[in-house]
Amino acid sequence: MSKENESLGAKREAKIEAALKPVNNNVSPTFCVAMLKNGSTIKLEGKIEEFLQTIKEADFAWINAQVNDLKEDGSRVASLLGFKPAIVDELVSQRFSGYDDHTTELGLLLPAVRVYKLEVEINKLIILIKSNIIVTIHGEHVTRLVKFARYAVTSFKKIPKNLDDIDKISLVLIRILDENNERNFDGIRSIQEQGEEISKYLIQPSSPRQELGSDIYKMKHALISYLEALWASLDVVHYLRYGDAEMVTDDPIILQKIGMLSTDLTRQISISEQMSTVLASGLEVLQSIYNNQLTMLNNRMSLIAVWMGVLGAAFIVPNTIATIFGTPIAEHIEWYYQLAIIALSALLSGFFAYWLFKKKGFVPKVE
Repeated sequence: MSKENESLGAKREAKIEAALKPVNNNVSPTFCVAMLKNGSTIKLEGKIEEFLQTIKEADFAWINAQVNDLKEDGSRVASLLGFKPAIVDELVSQRFSGYDDHTTELGLLLPAVRVYKLEVEINKLIILIKSNIIVTIHGEHVTRLVKFARYAVTSFKKIPKNLDDIDKISLVLIRILDENNERNFDGIRSIQEQGEEISKYLIQPSSPRQELGSDIYKMKHALISYLEALWASLDVVHYLRYGDAEMVTDDPIILQKIGMLSTDLTRQISISEQMSTVLASGLEVLQSIYNNQLTMLNNRMSLIAVWMGVLGAAFIVPNTIATIFGTPIAEHIEWYYQLAIIALSALLSGFFAYWLFKKKGFVPKVE
C-alpha cells in the first residue's frame, strides 16, 4: 500500500472516530428528575448518592447514570438504588436485547445504534424499573437521552397525578423507549443517504467498479447490523406488551402507546428490508456489468486469436511460393512477377482463412 493510500485511510478512520465520539451537550450524564409528593418537579445533577434522599421523598423519579464499565459500575448503581446487582449482570450478558422480570423488579436491555456513513456502532442501554423509579444506565457513547432530559421536568408535570405509580412509570418508560427508537431511526437515514450516493456512481460507466463493490458490501453489512438492532428492540417491546410484568401498567390506553412503539419499529424494519432488496438489485446490476465486461474482454481476446490465425495462414502460402522462387526452377521468372505472385497469394490466402473462420463461427462479435 502506498503512503498516499495509508494517509487517506488514516484520515478516514480519524474522521469516523471523531464522528462517533460522544457529543458534549452541556447536560450532565448523571442526573435525577423527580416528581415530589407535594406536586413539584425537580431535576438534580451530580452523583447517585446525592439523589437518594430526593428519591425517598418522590412520588416517582427517573435516574440516568453514565458509567465507564457497564457491568461493574452498572451493578454498583443498581445496588445503590435498591436493585439486585445480579439483574445488571444478566442483562449485560445478552447480545443486543434482554428482558428480565423479577416480579418486583424489571430489567430491560436495548440496543442504542449510532451510524456514521456505513460504520454502525451498537451500544447497550439498560433500563431498570422498581416501585416508583425508573433507571437508565449506559456508557459514554449513548447520548440519545439528552434531548428528553432537557424537557423531562415539563414532561413529568403533564403526567396526571391521579394515576397509579406503575402507570406513571410506564408513561416515562414509553417516552424513553420512543426516544431511543427515534435516534435509532436516524441511522437508517444515514445509510439511505449513502445508498443514494452509491446509486449515482452505479449508473456512471466510468465509476471504479472495485470501489463500488466494496461500498455495496459495507452497506449490506451495515443494514444487517441495523436490522438486528431493530428486531432486538421489537422483541423488548413485545415482551413489555404481552409479558404481563408486574412493573408494567395494565391500563389499555397506556398499553396502546406501547403498541404504537411496536408499529413504528415494524415500519423501520420494513424500510430497512426494502433497502436490502434494492441493494440486492444493485449487486445484480454490478455483477451483470462485470459479466458483460468479461464477455467483451473474452471476445476481444478471441478476435485477436482469430486475426493471428488469419495472419499465420496468410503467410504460409506466400512463404511456400517464395521458397520455390528461391530454387533454380524459377530463375526464368522476372522478380517483379515473383513479387506480384507472392503478394496476391498472401491476399487470397488471408481472405480465404478469414472466410473459413467466419463460416465456422470462430469470429466473435465485439461491441
